[in-house]
Amino acid sequence: MSQIQMEPNHSNVSYQESPSYSPLKQFWKKWCKQRVAFIASLFILLLVFVAILGNWLAPHDPYEPNYSNILSGPTTENFAGTDEYGRDIFSRLIVGTKISLGVGLISILAGGIIGTFLGLISGYFGGRLDRFIMRGSDIMFAFPDILLAIAIIAILGPGLINVVIALSIFSVPSFARLVRGAALEAKQAEYVEAAQSIGASSYRIIWKHILPSSMGELLVFCSMRMGNAILAAATLSFLGLGASPETPDWGAMLSMGRDYISSASHVVLFPGLILFLTVLAFNLVGDGLRDVFDPKSS
Repeated sequence: MSQIQMEPNHSNVSYQESPSYSPLKQFWKKWCKQRVAFIASLFILLLVFVAILGNWLAPHDPYEPNYSNILSGPTTENFAGTDEYGRDIFSRLIVGTKISLGVGLISILAGGIIGTFLGLISGYFGGRLDRFIMRGSDIMFAFPDILLAIAIIAILGPGLINVVIALSIFSVPSFARLVRGAALEAKQAEYVEAAQSIGASSYRIIWKHILPSSMGELLVFCSMRMGNAILAAATLSFLGLGASPETPDWGAMLSMGRDYISSASHVVLFPGLILFLTVLAFNLVGDGLRDVFDPKSS
């Protein structure tokens, strides 16, 4: 009898000791397999660190001119050389990291929040509201993003704040279309129908069920959209519609240095290189996140 009683207890112990993996551990396990995206994410973390501590990391004053050292090449004192006013390019790149990342992040957050809200109510409620929101998005999609941003800044005036507003506005329809598709798919799921059958409010269903189901797609899209926002902000500054020329913005640095590309190529080489690497890193992270959140991936 004692031997018979011990067997179920032994099975209970083995069941309790069986390993269980949280979603965070599963994500980390899959993410570590994405080696290229993992390296790109480390580069982005480095940029965030530089953006936070840029004023302390810069070896020189990014705004102070030095007319005795104009357009000098890279040296041990000036790692990336100096510009047409003798300002240290490396220090300006460091300080400009906060500007470029800040403009991209704020515009993506603002456009993402508004677009996600519109996409959720459009996909869940449907009807005339859905048609109205989607037709408005179609009208905005008819214009190229950069042309729409230029038109908005032409109305509001140049400046970094207006660049953020323009980037936020042309990000809204993309987020709305993405989230609407996810909401339409999640609305047909059994757990949503079960929540509706027990009388759950629309607000609770949207907030507790539909929105979490689209978070994976949102993270992937935000990562890729972040690179596009940084590139668009640099383009607007290059055209003279964004940051002022004395501001250490990557796009403004490219605009100011284009006249010296033949005689002092380092003036545009290093801003262009850091802009290229940053946009590439966000796109690679987005590709990695897409593979991680893909249910078919192992």
